[in-house]
Amino acid sequence: MNATKSASCSPTTVSESASTISPLALRHAIRSGKHRGTTTGYASGYLQGNLAILPASYADEFLKFCAKNPKSCPLIGMSEPGSPYIPELGADLDIRTDLPGYRVFRGTTDFDSVSDLNAIWRDDLVTFVLGCSFSFEAAITRSGVPLRHMDANRNVPMYV
Repeated sequence: MNATKSASCSPTTVSESASTISPLALRHAIRSGKHRGTTTGYASGYLQGNLAILPASYADEFLKFCAKNPKSCPLIGMSEPGSPYIPELGADLDIRTDLPGYRVFRGTTDFDSVSDLNAIWRDDLVTFVLGCSFSFEAAITRSGVPLRHMDANRNVPMYV
């Protein structure tokens, strides 16, 4: 199983103002099912990340890849095998439940979209958290540069 973060925006799904909500409150809203949209524009000033979860047999290779590509894959956190927690990234953080959505890839083309990873979590999985553009969106908008994806309640554009 490989999982990556996935979501579409719905900023009215949490009661607090999106930009001022704390990371802990946002995680709890996601965990309880109150927020299923993107986190762009939320928890302004806090670090956000992208997620990759791999079997431990691939973890060393992926870690080396991140180390060789620190600008495109800035590693900000990594779990122990089987642990859904990365304590240095936040109190009460559970990787299995605290993202608005996950894409679970099997093979090279098939994937499922799920709202949590509880049913498929295994004791050999290692979580990697990589830096994300959501972390500096507030600085960009404060400087007067409009971010169209935020204005349109959409996720940031991505190209493969």
